Amino acid sequence: MKFSAILIASLAASTQAFAPSRPVAAKPLAAATLEAPAAEEEAKAEAEAPVTAAEPVATDMAVEKDWPVDIVKDSDRVMPGRYNDKMNSIAIPFLPRPTALDGSHAGDYGFDPLGLSEKLDFYAMQESEVRHARLAMLAAVGWPMSELLAPSWMLQHGCAPSVLNGVNPLSFLAIAGFLGAAGFFEYKTSLRQSLSTPMGKLHEKDMSAVWKYGVAGDYNFDPLNLYSSCGDDFKGRKGLRDVELSHGRVAMLGITYFAAWEALTGHPIVENNMLFHPNAVFPLLVAGYTAWSQIYEVGPLNEYPIEIKYTNEGEMKLKRVQKGIQDTMDQITEATTKSKSQMDELDEKFGIYEKAGTAPKKIEDALRSTYKYW
Repeated sequence: MKFSAILIASLAASTQAFAPSRPVAAKPLAAATLEAPAAEEEAKAEAEAPVTAAEPVATDMAVEKDWPVDIVKDSDRVMPGRYNDKMNSIAIPFLPRPTALDGSHAGDYGFDPLGLSEKLDFYAMQESEVRHARLAMLAAVGWPMSELLAPSWMLQHGCAPSVLNGVNPLSFLAIAGFLGAAGFFEYKTSLRQSLSTPMGKLHEKDMSAVWKYGVAGDYNFDPLNLYSSCGDDFKGRKGLRDVELSHGRVAMLGITYFAAWEALTGHPIVENNMLFHPNAVFPLLVAGYTAWSQIYEVGPLNEYPIEIKYTNEGEMKLKRVQKGIQDTMDQITEATTKSKSQMDELDEKFGIYEKAGTAPKKIEDALRSTYKYW
């Protein structure tokens, strides 16, 4: 019994050696007497006491969530609350930041002017956005390609068949078949369990500090292994999801523009379009934007009002451009004045000789060459 007590006490002491140190109240030293000091009696009482589970000690690591998941270091997973210190939205700085949009998820810039993230199921809304984004990216490519490559009998006056443009019987069957397949896929996957797949388990670890649902839009589909192209860690995976959502949101705006343009004008989107018919407009716009971005930049989006200000060397570059333009104009003005004075001088000489009827040949040739440029 004594040996067991001593063994348990030594194990407890060795375990406490790895725990954070706690302040201990100072005790008065025992007097040097022949009696056993009180400290030895206390140690004996502690050794004979029943062993209980040690209390969890607070450390620098964040407390794990209550759902079952492997222990993951904070440095290896997405942490919540990136925007908790910001009162206003990142996307719309003059509006308050929605509570649910704290920067934990990909594509989160605090844009929710209608407050839908606080009224509806947040995960379901993320899933819906991802699905619409992926369909819009496919449609943004398929819509103009059909107008460029499809035979005329499949189109509606040159426009892609759609609800607003109208459809012919064959197009109707194709659209109905696609929507039926998409609806069946929606039905089969709306209540899917993604945490049992290899990618789902990876997402469970990435998101373990945020919630227990993993990542919206996870179908465990990555045949080309592109998911790790931005980095094979939680930061790289979140970065690629950010890219996907950004492209998907632009595609949703683009496909809405396609439909509205064709419904209002009756002309296909590819007709006289600078993106589909080569011309000088698009390169000039790109060059103009590149030049503008060398001088100006947009201020932080989380500050109101959003400002357009000079880059680090923008003001110096602008002054250099203005000086170059001014020097060129001065040179042109100086050359024009000099040419005009020379022309007046030759004209005067030519008039004198013309009255005398003895205009030299070289003066006449000089006048003719001068007048040729005016």
